[in-house]
Order: sequence, then structure tokens, then C-alpha cells
Amino acid sequence: MSTSADETSNYVLVLYYSRSGATRAMARQIGRGLEQSGIEARLRTVPPVSAEHEATGPAIPDEGDIYCSIDDLKHCSGLALGSPTRFGNMAAPLKYFLDNTGSQWLSGDLIDKPASVFTSTGSMHGGQESTLLSMMLPLIHHGMVILGLPYSEPALMTTATGGTPYGPSHTAGPKSDQALSEDEKALCQALGKRLGKIATQLAAKP
Repeated sequence: MSTSADETSNYVLVLYYSRSGATRAMARQIGRGLEQSGIEARLRTVPPVSAEHEATGPAIPDEGDIYCSIDDLKHCSGLALGSPTRFGNMAAPLKYFLDNTGSQWLSGDLIDKPASVFTSTGSMHGGQESTLLSMMLPLIHHGMVILGLPYSEPALMTTATGGTPYGPSHTAGPKSDQALSEDEKALCQALGKRLGKIATQLAAKP
């Protein structure tokens, strides 16, 4: 998965925030699906925020994926947006990043590009679907084309952990230490494949 900043390449941005690593693990599985579809997966994260300071993290992360730039978002062919749930909504750092994309909304940079969402919670009924639905709202305002998971994906019917038609999800457990299940991995990769296929088709249109 690329960390390139080449604006001319055809890529899908996998933009996420992760505290315990579960959402990051999902992002990497989605990236695998994207690359299986033949498109570049560009993984990016966002810095934490606090009430006293805009960012509490370093300018460059100590490890993992680098922080997303506006150009990463502007030039993508598609977007997968991921966050752990915070009281049934996306985490503040990701919302903060999106709240600062008004210029891209005004210029229509994301109109007609496909987008999907994914999330992780500590408990089975910890607000996965409400988080996924709320994450779609700013993407709809940007004019993006929202993609979910169709029930032709067998894991949607067999999963005993995470997984929804609104997007992949993961149940991390009360200590956030549960690894992705095989069904959760399958659904993440399936979303990546679908998102990559649609992004490639739409990018090829004049």
C-alpha cells in the first residue's frame, strides 16, 4: 500500500482514526481489497485533538501511516472513511478534519466520487450502525456516491461479530484487544474490492 503523494495516480484514500489499532487493522484489510481490484490504496490517518490544543500528536506520527493532507483528499478517486465509535458517532479527530474541508465542498472536488465507511466498537451493540450512518452525512454533503456492502457477500449472514450492509465493522471487546474475525476481514476486503471497482469505472468516464 502506497504512501506516495503523487497527485496524478489513480488511488483510493483510506482515511481513518485509530486509538487501539482496530480501525487501523480494518483499514489495512480494506487496502488489500482495493489492491486486489487493481487500484492503489493510499492509507492516511489524522492527529488527535484536545480541548486545549488543536493537536496533541507530533507533526509526523511516530509510527504507522502518515497524516492526511488536503491534497490526498482532493485528488483521490474514491474514499474509505473509518473511525471508532464515540457515543454512536465518529471520533472528534476525524470530524475535526472533515470540518475543515469547506474549500473542497465549495470547489466540488469530491462530487461523484465513490465513498464507504467503516467502524470499530468495544461491544456488540456499541453504536456501530449509527456511527456508520452519521459518517455518511458529510460525504453526502460533498456530493459523493455512497457504497455499502450487498447481501451477496456471504459473511453478512454468517458473522457473529461485526459486519453490516452500511459498511464493515468490528467488535474489539471491552479491552479493545480482540483481533479481526475471519468474517470481518472478508467484509473489509470485499468493500475494498467493490470500492476499487467502482472508483476505476467512474474515473474512466470522460
